[in-house]
Amino acid sequence: MAASQQTLRAAVFLGLSVDGRIARPDGDLEWLTSRGAAAGDAGFTPFVESVEAVVMGRRTYEAIASDEHWPYLDRPIHVISTSLAADGDPRITVHRSGEAAIDALQRDGYRRVYVDGGETIRWFLASKLVDELTLSHVPVLIGDGPSLFGPLGEDVHLKHVRTAVLDGGMVQTAYRVRGGPTSPAAT
Repeated sequence: MAASQQTLRAAVFLGLSVDGRIARPDGDLEWLTSRGAAAGDAGFTPFVESVEAVVMGRRTYEAIASDEHWPYLDRPIHVISTSLAADGDPRITVHRSGEAAIDALQRDGYRRVYVDGGETIRWFLASKLVDELTLSHVPVLIGDGPSLFGPLGEDVHLKHVRTAVLDGGMVQTAYRVRGGPTSPAAT
């Protein structure tokens, strides 16, 4: 199915350092959890309540898998991985590719999904499936680690929706993707 015919909409809600890093090179997120704590929930719970399912990559799943507090409420979790065992965690459904995840989500009737993890977000952006991005910049420079953004194949045009300064100095900005699943094409 062509991207323009997709009924599935993806939304991104992500914390990152001011220098655009989403984790330290070893996957550590302490800089986010400790400095971002002052911002409280930062709107995450209402955001998760607004989606029907969650899609993430293996590294993101591994970073949160052992957390006592599972932050995704009762939403089904779909993990894109070529190496995770399909039956390793009853909380998740493993897909071997992004295309397989999309097919399963559409087959099951999901219309709005939360996409998490740098590579997964980039894949969804390049596939023109992302409708909105909410990016929360934590007031810290960590200097190294994976970046949210990288090669996309072409520009992704955004429309600013809002910016808010949260407690602790976190700056949260929301964008609509122009030309996304429910947006008019970029002008």
